[in-house]
Amino acid sequence: MSLSAHGAAQWWRDMRPDPDRGRPGDRGGLARLRRCATVGEAMREPATHDLFRRAEGTGHWDLASAALAAAVLAHIRDDDRENRHIARRIGPDDPGKPETALLKPLRFRRLMEAASEDERLTAFRRLAALAGGKLNVENLAEALLHWTEDRQRRWVYDYWNADVRPPNTHRAEETTP
Repeated sequence: MSLSAHGAAQWWRDMRPDPDRGRPGDRGGLARLRRCATVGEAMREPATHDLFRRAEGTGHWDLASAALAAAVLAHIRDDDRENRHIARRIGPDDPGKPETALLKPLRFRRLMEAASEDERLTAFRRLAALAGGKLNVENLAEALLHWTEDRQRRWVYDYWNADVRPPNTHRAEETTP
């Protein structure tokens, strides 16, 4: 987990009100972020700038990435720390039965093909809604901040529960008597 994803998860926790710990959070900031229709709108929110400042100097992402992360993370109600890999959680139980997936294959394909930040905003918000607002915050932040080709490939493997190890091409030869 990169420091920026960990920092984004801490930002999310700080934004959430926690009366048990005497932390007021920022309900208004979260509500404004949930209403942002575009990443550009989220870039203008003070809460986004707070998230961005926390990662200053890491060099891993820019304000648009921070805005995307803030606008999606605002839709997460509970941190699902037990299910570390979101893509595995939303994928089909059995690759032969795609109808069992929380995020159906067509929606998953749309998420994977989302090219712009605004398209990813829409796709990841749908994912958050389908998951009932409960996802692993650090894993989600990592994906939002670093949506690289390698990460996308990893999500495809995890979604379909595919083994990423190379196939065993060297089978033991059978010996004949």
